[in-house]
Amino acid sequence: MRLTSTALVLIFAAALAGCNDALESAAYDTPRVSNKVAQPLPARLIAEIQKKGMERNSPIMIRIFKEEGKLEVWKAKTNNRFDKVVEYDICAWSGRLGPKVKEGDRQAPEGFYPLTPYHLNPNSKYFLAINTGYPNQFDRANGRSGSHLMIHGACSSSGCYSMTDAQMLEIYAFARDAFKGGQQAVQLQAFPFRMTAENMARHRHSPHYDFWKTLKVGYDHFEVTKRPPEVNVCEKKYVFNQTAPAGSSFDPQGACPAISTPPALSVALNGYNEAYDTAYSKALKKYDGKIWYDPTEAERKALVADLRKSRSHDLAFAPTGSALKAGKLLDIDEVSPAPETAANGTAAVNQMATNPNGDPQTAQPQTATSTGAVAAPVTTAVPVPQPNPLAPAPQTAEAAPAASPKKPFWKLW
Repeated sequence: MRLTSTALVLIFAAALAGCNDALESAAYDTPRVSNKVAQPLPARLIAEIQKKGMERNSPIMIRIFKEEGKLEVWKAKTNNRFDKVVEYDICAWSGRLGPKVKEGDRQAPEGFYPLTPYHLNPNSKYFLAINTGYPNQFDRANGRSGSHLMIHGACSSSGCYSMTDAQMLEIYAFARDAFKGGQQAVQLQAFPFRMTAENMARHRHSPHYDFWKTLKVGYDHFEVTKRPPEVNVCEKKYVFNQTAPAGSSFDPQGACPAISTPPALSVALNGYNEAYDTAYSKALKKYDGKIWYDPTEAERKALVADLRKSRSHDLAFAPTGSALKAGKLLDIDEVSPAPETAANGTAAVNQMATNPNGDPQTAQPQTATSTGAVAAPVTTAVPVPQPNPLAPAPQTAEAAPAASPKKPFWKLW
């Protein structure tokens, strides 16, 4: 059946604006349930929750890793620490590694996002959806734009994280139960990859590396404490788990007040950082002379071309392949050097970046120097993930952590 001109307009609008529920036939692997909004978690997940010493309606946290294509659901135990309950394969995400910057760039968000009951969409035409809350305070402070960025079903993405309908049924139920239990905001942590020493070394040439190092601070805090970090923004930067004088206020674009890191957290992070430094130094030797090629969305889709053809009758069905499988290591010596050298004398490298129009799907290899906006200079020093020297604001709907304890997390931890 041919698409009408109106349908084509709607599809085009969806591609530009994000996942805005414009597609009428968005359905894939749809479970047969009488009430998708009230559908309880399956017995296997209930058993896992009980085995890990969790309450049915205890708080949750969601972690996303683009490159690995994974979405994790973590849940609070009775000791207020979180443990992973389940891990899902993401069916589709658009663009390449790196944050969303502007409307229409097809990038999926990266960062820390508080999800409230307001963000749940039971009437989505993508089966079920949870709005990521993009743009958050950090995004707005840095002039980033975009709307309708979701976690949803249907296995199709234009800037969203898309799951199968069956997966989305469970993710939605996790959030619904946590809100019923009194959780005010579920923390969504969206990362480009698992921020291990080896992955950081492998991606050290990326133009997004400095931004990723700021995300890694929050990643490290969770790895150490197993509690969603308290998040705030000032000086256009994320801040994690900091204390500030009473009465202090925090402006995402203004100067940060005086802050301090809880002593127990500092001690734990110091030990964590020492182990990280050792692992990073080892990884630098492994990737010496190498640069990682971040594949385009088209290159990822080529990995699942047969799967896509098998569901060609579903308008919305558009899975994307693995960024790890489609990407590759290149020898820096084989990459054409830039005509100029970096300000510090280090030769610039040929970096994969977006085209001038900001469309990562049609990106081409592009040469740049460390003075440009495309490529960062080669990093040789070991980056130490220090506690962020900035302080969080009092909890609000924008900056609330996943759980709402009566005491700060470091006193419980």
